Amino acid sequence: MSGGAGTSLMGFARSSSRGAGVHLDAVTIALALGIVLVGLIMVTSASVSIAGQETGQPFYYLERQLLLTLIGAGCAALVFSIRTELLERASVVLLAIAIALLVVVLIPGLGHAVNGSRRWLRLAGANFQVSELARVLVLIYLASYAVRRESQLRESLAGLLKPLGLLFAVSVLLLIEPDFGAATVLFATGFGLLFLAGARLRYVIAMTAITAVGFGVLAVSSSYRVRRLTGFLDPWADPYNSGFQLTQSLIAIGRGQWFGVGLGDSVQKLFYLPEAHTDFLFAVLAEELGLLGVVVTLALFLALVWRAFHIARLASEAGLKFPAYCAAAFGLWIGIQAFINIGVNMGVLPTKGLTLPLMSYGRSSLIVALAWVGLLLRVYHEACASQRGPATVRGRA
Repeated sequence: MSGGAGTSLMGFARSSSRGAGVHLDAVTIALALGIVLVGLIMVTSASVSIAGQETGQPFYYLERQLLLTLIGAGCAALVFSIRTELLERASVVLLAIAIALLVVVLIPGLGHAVNGSRRWLRLAGANFQVSELARVLVLIYLASYAVRRESQLRESLAGLLKPLGLLFAVSVLLLIEPDFGAATVLFATGFGLLFLAGARLRYVIAMTAITAVGFGVLAVSSSYRVRRLTGFLDPWADPYNSGFQLTQSLIAIGRGQWFGVGLGDSVQKLFYLPEAHTDFLFAVLAEELGLLGVVVTLALFLALVWRAFHIARLASEAGLKFPAYCAAAFGLWIGIQAFINIGVNMGVLPTKGLTLPLMSYGRSSLIVALAWVGLLLRVYHEACASQRGPATVRGRA
């Protein structure tokens, strides 16, 4: 997506917001576009060496990331064209699709395994990680539940336990793959959404404590998770085995200092840091752009999270509860996943296979994230259309 295209799109957003037609939020578009562009630059820098060695094409991953960005933008436009009312009505069906995807991927011969994890389906010759889409569909259902069972959720423990039971069941399916990171992000995002929807604080605190204990037990129930946990606590104890990935990430971040070693001049990406263009893209960014680049990146993510909650408030004030919860879910998701990814890169959280949203190289992650941006823009459009007065049909413009 070129700078000229971005400028034209934001210009269209401003002109549309003054008219009676489509309302696009230029701030959300600018923030998402900024994160994606930074991601394109860093994916190119982080992957040019390994791409040249593996394929003979230094810009192999850049070309595919650009294609994925265009596909994701198309999905965002498609989602934007769908009224949130239709999503709310279809929430049960969408939940069934999410569960079906998570079950199908576990079936040998249908699910595709990579590095010991069965998380992908082969679609048109490419791998699609079903958990990325399934998590969004589950959160859409939770948003509809919060509207339909508002009184139960606010007044009783049972109203909170029902959706938590669903989150637990879906998390079990994710853990079977295994995908501990996706399960953690889904549970935390869903829990946060239910709290914002009005679940009583004492119930939330009690369930949080129980959930924390449960995830702690799960973390030590598998040998590979124990190795990751111990490697995170003291990566330098075994820097050439269990702690290798984290020590290389910390070296990269430390080399960056204030202003970085320069774009394209990272040493750690040269076959030292595994997954440099995916899970550990942030470490390469910190090495090449330094603290300044880190602060700018964090500011972009924080601004997008703030904008999502601002749009959620606009929708709530317009009486659009379901769209408001969808926007809040986006803000929670992107904030939590970005926090975990950056925390892993900096060694403050155990290593998990999670991408940096809208930035890391990854087919499913980027496409689904951009589609979700389309839903956020749809919520903004409906909130603005609803506030124009009785001449506009609420939520149906």
